[in-house]
Amino acid sequence: MKPVILFQLTAALAAAVLAGCAGRSTEGALLRATPESMGMNSAKLSQVDAIVDSFVADGSIPGAVLSVVRDDKIVYLKAYGNRQVVPDTLAMTTETVFDLASVSKCVGTTLSFMQLVENGKVRLTDDVKMYIPDFAPWTDPETGKKVDITVRDLLTHTSGIAPYISVPAYVERFGIATPDSLIRYIATEVRRNFRPGTDYMYSCLNFVTLQNILQNVTGERLCDYTRKNVFDVLGLKHTCYLPEGETLALCAPTEVQPDGLPLVGVVHDPMARVVNCGNSGNAGVFSNAEDLSVIAAAIMNGGSINGHRILSPLTVETMATVPPENNPAVGRALGWDNCSDSAGLRGDLFSRTRTLCHTGYTGTSMIMDLDSKTAVILLTNRVHPYDEGGCGRLRALVANAVAGSIEKL
Repeated sequence: MKPVILFQLTAALAAAVLAGCAGRSTEGALLRATPESMGMNSAKLSQVDAIVDSFVADGSIPGAVLSVVRDDKIVYLKAYGNRQVVPDTLAMTTETVFDLASVSKCVGTTLSFMQLVENGKVRLTDDVKMYIPDFAPWTDPETGKKVDITVRDLLTHTSGIAPYISVPAYVERFGIATPDSLIRYIATEVRRNFRPGTDYMYSCLNFVTLQNILQNVTGERLCDYTRKNVFDVLGLKHTCYLPEGETLALCAPTEVQPDGLPLVGVVHDPMARVVNCGNSGNAGVFSNAEDLSVIAAAIMNGGSINGHRILSPLTVETMATVPPENNPAVGRALGWDNCSDSAGLRGDLFSRTRTLCHTGYTGTSMIMDLDSKTAVILLTNRVHPYDEGGCGRLRALVANAVAGSIEKL
């Protein structure tokens, strides 16, 4: 179990970065369809129930919500177990909103950043120092040769930048709510571990850096840009940073804090919460299964759904492709996992090269097989009440059951 970080976002800090979840249109919601009408076997698909129920029963997770999307329809949507067990018990519902943790990297930062690429604002081959001038390169320890880190390196986790920061040590030095100090620290002090593009090291700091590039280019905070250009365009009702109102009331809690109460509607990730005040490139998006189903359908259908486009088809294709410039053993597409050693959540049956997927530390995950146009959105709050639950095997088992129910490609 990771140590509990003894920091919480105050109401004043939260108010400083409100992203505005209220008043969203529901016009982007996907239609429902029977599995058979979309080429799937409902009896086989319903096998997922026993799989998820077994993980709830053994205490691995308190509850879950599963959505299965085929093409542009939801064919299965179900809630399991409880959304909360401390301080009291509340049943899970399909409307429950989850802290997406690192799935935020995909549906928030990546989708927004790919818009910058297709709008001619940024190139994948651009050196980071074009946007953050003091951003340090990798230096060859033997020859002293310097190699700059590119935008593509950040998106594929091939930059070599260290994975995370020690939040207590950082706060002791710089204080809380210091996003400007954080990016300077990443730019000038954080270790570069290998020549960019040659190896893989998953790093939250890559996506905080992408956040700052986006903010420098657009003049807007990531939370504001993403809301206007992704979430609102798709008509999402309960997807945002720093939830409030109805969305906050629907949030599943995460880890119990030293005061005996769990975090609710406040991002669990310590760096995002304490340093970046909830507006962070690595974590901070809250959403539910129905909204994520819309995002998945848009991606699987070339960047648009229900007449609303967030990306062009060629941008989606580029985002879904492992860059040939990188070491092929890495297996990471742009912002998403594709065929790396960490892509086990896609199970054994979905495409090995045409599936995009990602997990979140809190217990969230998305899988999209672009060939069969099938998505599996599995949301759990495995860190509630304490950071002791697990759902890695659950994700793969559910993926196999969903893939096995497909009868027509």
